[in-house]
Amino acid sequence: MAHLRETSDKALKLLRTLPRVQIGNLRPNPNSKQNDKRGRAQHGGDKHGAGNKGSGQRQNFMRLGYETGNQPFYLRFPYEPYYKGHHMKRQYPPISLLQLQVLIDTNRIDISHPIDISTLCNSGLLKLKPAEMEYGFQLTDDGLDNFQAKINIEVQHASEAVIAAIEKNGGVIRTAYYDPRSLHMLANPKKWFQKGVPIPSRMLPPQDAVDYYTNPKNRGYLANPEEISQDRLVLAQKYGYQLPKIEDDSAYDMLSTAKDPRQVFFGLEPGWLINIVDKTIIKRKQ
Repeated sequence: MAHLRETSDKALKLLRTLPRVQIGNLRPNPNSKQNDKRGRAQHGGDKHGAGNKGSGQRQNFMRLGYETGNQPFYLRFPYEPYYKGHHMKRQYPPISLLQLQVLIDTNRIDISHPIDISTLCNSGLLKLKPAEMEYGFQLTDDGLDNFQAKINIEVQHASEAVIAAIEKNGGVIRTAYYDPRSLHMLANPKKWFQKGVPIPSRMLPPQDAVDYYTNPKNRGYLANPEEISQDRLVLAQKYGYQLPKIEDDSAYDMLSTAKDPRQVFFGLEPGWLINIVDKTIIKRKQ
């Protein structure tokens, strides 16, 4: 009797933990229901998946935007000024100072050489799509307090706080414009070199971007170097840090390296031809 009592107690205890029997947890036994009909949909295959009557059974699909005789959406709202020229606006994918520091700490970027679009794309973690109106990278201030690297970097957009964070560590930053063809070359240099075509010259910025890249506050590559030096001191006083002297730095040659306004790659001049197979550089005659 004791054994039966223990068994019944275990059964009752199990029933208390189980959910109540409801419609939601009722289901037939596996393989107890068999489908008598073959084919697709609810008609047992006699419709061949094409549905009922009219154009629905003839796969005569309506064109995109057609609303079966109603006034279509693109005609009900034909104009929205906010989106005028939207498809022509230049985009700058963001990269934060925190991401840049991680790339440096994991040895994906070598800070003993200048950093540009080609360096960022070759890290394997960042991509640039010039076909989608992406004209380079903008450096954001996320991770501002944790950035400690001394670098020479070239980006397309940077805020004042980002410029101060890089120059506080003894680094150099420039903002530069690249035309779409140059962006394709920088995003995938190997693909361009395999074409066997000389390196073209970089185009100058369009009219609406000239003011940005000639402004020393933005560290534009077309700005006056003397004005940039003066603005470095002004920014150091504004943010309250001692501006390191680049001239006394052991890495002065690296920090002072800059591209010509018509140059695309560091160390490679326009008109040069790169032969990957023979690992040679064919320079043009002066």
